[in-house]
This record gives sequence, structure tokens and C-alpha cells, in this order.
Amino acid sequence: MRILLTNDDGVSSPGLRLLGEALAAEHEVWIVAPDSNRSGSSHSITLGTPSRFRRTGEREFTCWGTPADCVVVALMGLVPEAPDLVLSGINLGPNLGTDILYSGTAAAARQAAFMGRPAVACSLAAYAPPYRLDFATRFLAGNLQAFVDLWAEDHFLNINFPDSAAPAGAEVTFPARRVYKDTLVRFQAPNGDLYCFLGGPQPEAREEPGTDYRAIQQGAVSISPILIHPSNHDIEDRYRQASYFNPA
Repeated sequence: MRILLTNDDGVSSPGLRLLGEALAAEHEVWIVAPDSNRSGSSHSITLGTPSRFRRTGEREFTCWGTPADCVVVALMGLVPEAPDLVLSGINLGPNLGTDILYSGTAAAARQAAFMGRPAVACSLAAYAPPYRLDFATRFLAGNLQAFVDLWAEDHFLNINFPDSAAPAGAEVTFPARRVYKDTLVRFQAPNGDLYCFLGGPQPEAREEPGTDYRAIQQGAVSISPILIHPSNHDIEDRYRQASYFNPA
């Protein structure tokens, strides 16, 4: 199988390196990943200026851009033949619920789905070393064909692994609504420029049955199919029926 591997933690991240080494034993693996950490870059792409890429191996390129840039350029010819599957990760840290709106890991998989390729974003729900990546690597390597066979247009998979050497099974889930309690620290430099540092505790979520957050809290692997087309027909109908939007 031909696999494109990318991430948002950067090309030297142990999550990407370990997964790439494991898959290369039996598959044709291409790595196109950012030169450094691009966490939180969401689905931004480079416009108006060229994207810069450097070949760093026979089947490896580094990009001075975003995860979405990596996928766009890879699928438009940097990788000579279209990959059968795009894997984004393994991210060091969870991408649960509404995290996927900020995540460069998820955006890379979404971009691949936009371009008609089966794609999986994968993350380890651990915030600090040691990162237990062995199970996640084995799980992904053992389910490659399933990812391709089950794929349908207009979606990608978002998989989160618990910080455990032996997870309690795997569940198909839906994204939780995360609660962010952000803090803002501001510092004014002598020249008058204002520096703002965003921080705060790790986000939480209600442990609603069926959510990715609940699965991780219970020690299971979370597998969430994510639609790439943002629409809600019920809400659309509500606005269509609103009389105050009609001409006077």
C-alpha cells in the first residue's frame, strides 16, 4: 500500500517517526511534514507566497508551511503516484471533540478527504512524556486495509488513543463539546508592543455516552467519522422559515 504520512508536530516528532518506521517494513511510505511544530494551525494554507519544500530522504520532504500545505502539494504531484491512504499523526496530545477545529493534525486529514483520498487523523491522549506509542502504531498498522475499505467520500476518521499500553477496546464515537477555560497574560514591551500569551488548564468535556471524550476517559480507543461538509438541514430550515428575513 502507498501511504502518505504527515502531522502538525513537525517532521522530527517521535509519533511520526515511529509510525513511519513501522509502516515502511511492508508499505511504500512517503513523508511530507512541516519542518517544525505547527500545532493549532487548523486548516490554514499558504497563499500569495510560495510554499517551500526540501527533499530530506528518498521518500521524504520537509515543508516550511502548514499541515494542509503538505497534503495539497503532496497530492498535486510531489508524491509521484496518488497514495492509497493518508495518515496524519501520531499527534502527541489528544484531538478530542471541538479540538479538531483548531487541530493541524485533523486539518491534514480533512484536506486529503477534500481531495478524494481516504484519510485518518490519529492522536495519543497524553500531555507529557513518556509517550506510549507502541499500541497506537500496532493498531494503525493492523487496520490500514479497513481504513481504505470502509472509507466513503466526504469524511475522514479522527482516532484518539488513551495513554495506556493496553486500551480497553475500541469504540466508534462522535465528537464531544469541549470546555475551554483559557487565560490571557499580557505583557507590554518598552517599545509599546503588546505581547499576549494564551494558556489555561487542559480542556474538559461532559462525559456524555458515545463521545470520544467518554471513550478516552474509560480507557478505550475512540474512532470518530468526521464529515467534511459543514451543514445542518434542521437549522437551515429554521432560518428559511423566519419571517423577519423576508422582504417587507
